[in-house]
Amino acid sequence: MDKKNALEVEKLTKIYLKGSGGEIRALNNLDLKIKEGEIFGLLGPNGAGKTTFINILAGTVLKNSGKVNVWGFDLDKSSREVRASIGIVPQEINLDAFFSPRKLLELQAGLYGVTKKNQITDEILKMVSLYDKAESYSRSLSGGMKRRLLIAKAMVHQPPILILDEPTAGLDLAQLVQMRALIRKLSGERLILLSTHILQEVVQNCNRVVMLSHGVKKLDESLATLQQRHTDQSLETVVSQELALHMGT
Repeated sequence: MDKKNALEVEKLTKIYLKGSGGEIRALNNLDLKIKEGEIFGLLGPNGAGKTTFINILAGTVLKNSGKVNVWGFDLDKSSREVRASIGIVPQEINLDAFFSPRKLLELQAGLYGVTKKNQITDEILKMVSLYDKAESYSRSLSGGMKRRLLIAKAMVHQPPILILDEPTAGLDLAQLVQMRALIRKLSGERLILLSTHILQEVVQNCNRVVMLSHGVKKLDESLATLQQRHTDQSLETVVSQELALHMGT
């Protein structure tokens, strides 16, 4: 059975005006079609347009032109439904230091009108391996635990699309392994968008890579297809070569 497109983007463009009178095209006619169940890496350096793309999906930045369809909902016509379909995990750790994980999740559940929030909170805390820390102050958690708590907050309303912005930033090796295992656990029918500038994170976590440079899509390919074309090389080497080729470096 063919899977549905969870995210469809057509000719998406965002222009920022400079104070000097010029302009910056953060996104330039971006086209994407991503199916449910995919883990796709949005790869590119700082300034590539990754954050602008995420902010447009979140509704915090307005696009100049183009179409965005999220799980069947048009961003222009059904912004509330689009936001409800997406869980966003920011790069910045923005947790209230004196709230417990349980309290934070219960508050988040209330914002989305989640019923049976106590049951949902317990299930999600167990899923992200924080159940034993449910009543601790957030400030007492390790960096890896705080990042898993951010994921838990984004999952409270059970969105079919999960966006992870640099989810492994600042993690040590043990925490990195835990995070990668959690990302695999969360995949399945859910679409996961992993935004990163780190090549290895795409290779380790994703089954598809989309490369951006100055708002332009340079590559959109499954990692399996890339590997099939270069069977004599490691996947990381292949993606690195493709990155250099398409980014013009």
